[in-house]
Amino acid sequence: MVEVGVPKVSVVVPAYNCGPHIEKLADSLLRQSLPAGEFEAIFVDDGSTDGTGARLDRLAAEHPHIRVLHIENSGWPSRPRNLGIDHARGEYVFFADDDDWFADQALERLYDCAKTYDADVVVGKMAGHGRAVPRELFRKNRFDATLENSPLIDSLTCHKLFRRAFLDEHGLRFPEGGKRRLEDHSVVVRAYFLSRRTCVLSDYTCYHHAQRADARNVTAARLDPSSYFESVRDALDIVDANTEPGPLRDRLHRRWLRNEMLNRLRGRRLLSAPEDWLEQIALETQKVIQDRFAPGVAAGLPPLLRAVAYLAERGRIADLRRLARWEAGIAAHGAIDEIQHADRAVTMTVAAELRSVDQPVSFRSDEGRDVLVLPIEEITPEVLDSTAQVRKARLDVVARRRETGDEIFLPVTYRTERVAAPSGADTVHLVHRATTTIDFGALNGGRTRGSWLLKARITNAGWTEDARLPLVFICRADGARPRIRDERRVWNRIRDERVWNRVRSAVGRRIRG
Repeated sequence: MVEVGVPKVSVVVPAYNCGPHIEKLADSLLRQSLPAGEFEAIFVDDGSTDGTGARLDRLAAEHPHIRVLHIENSGWPSRPRNLGIDHARGEYVFFADDDDWFADQALERLYDCAKTYDADVVVGKMAGHGRAVPRELFRKNRFDATLENSPLIDSLTCHKLFRRAFLDEHGLRFPEGGKRRLEDHSVVVRAYFLSRRTCVLSDYTCYHHAQRADARNVTAARLDPSSYFESVRDALDIVDANTEPGPLRDRLHRRWLRNEMLNRLRGRRLLSAPEDWLEQIALETQKVIQDRFAPGVAAGLPPLLRAVAYLAERGRIADLRRLARWEAGIAAHGAIDEIQHADRAVTMTVAAELRSVDQPVSFRSDEGRDVLVLPIEEITPEVLDSTAQVRKARLDVVARRRETGDEIFLPVTYRTERVAAPSGADTVHLVHRATTTIDFGALNGGRTRGSWLLKARITNAGWTEDARLPLVFICRADGARPRIRDERRVWNRIRDERVWNRVRSAVGRRIRG
């Protein structure tokens, strides 16, 4: 039972020169279904110079459950978060950023989950707006998630609910002392190892994680490779201190190799990077692979990422650029083969495949193995062996609500077809097919009001790519029968109008001439 006068939740928010961007968060806090008397919000103004402090003071003057702390500029969110913990009175603490926002029932649902399962940590489902957020982690609710039994390691930002006594018991605080990239990782990884119970709440989108259009989030500037990789090594040290050499440690290490290193050395991300910066990232990646990772770390990656790691470890930057140019053309292409609808349910079959520009991603046969075909020579077939990934390739159908960014995995049955190259070459490409039934009376717990877009999501060989499908389902009310808009007809009409306008313009020019 919560003590009388003790809030259930304290929301801690570092704020710096956020201007009007903070209004969305403030409004979402004022809309919470958890009564205002049962939670508090602590904004820590990190020496703002644009009037943010005064804006927050006005907000606090109007709402007693909102407090503001003013400090000299520290330059990074760590110190404001730590001060927020020190001043928090809530049973639980949630860390939010000043340009993100909550769904209306977020705090109530997160707290209820924490109390029901006596959890030290609750990870609420996130929606990304210009930012990547975990996907597989939120495929289902997980009420006893661990680093061993779930993809918890995919979620290392601090936007979670933590029991305050748990933070204090273990001295969990963010590293201070200037700008420190990945400051979340050292706290969250330790919390996962120490937590007596961690829950993942996936049936309600709790938190909206946004990239500001002006890219002026505090942490949005280009990273310094040296200090960045120092933070990576610190996180790896925590993993090493809590695991023995073997499959679990390799799997956890793999998260940093994939996300913080290899994903910076591929596709459009590499092509947009300055040459000198890219060389530093490649060199630091090479050092970490050679100094810190067992062979099983890279070996457990899908073939595309194994290839990137192989090239990075050998310093083959020119080949990394060639591979990136090819991968920049990779996209999922999808189509609806069949659709049937009755009342509030819609059943459809979707087909999709991966292509690089106009050529499908292919695999060649090599001694019974499926080997990924890349435009780079001198990569051993073992690195490109895709046999296991081809067998595990899947096609999901995802519904995304246009108004809020909520994403829902739809139940599917799927199969993968191997299609031989028409040229007679000893290669195949994969066509994925999935059938799903969408019950708009039950989708998203019956909370269906709005416009729902559909995406075909292919996962194969190191790619997870979405193909937008041309149907939009519009529900006027929760649980209502949807109106279906076929955007193929819309785009065909637009295209026909554009063609007609060009013809009419050309005829007009001839007449005038």
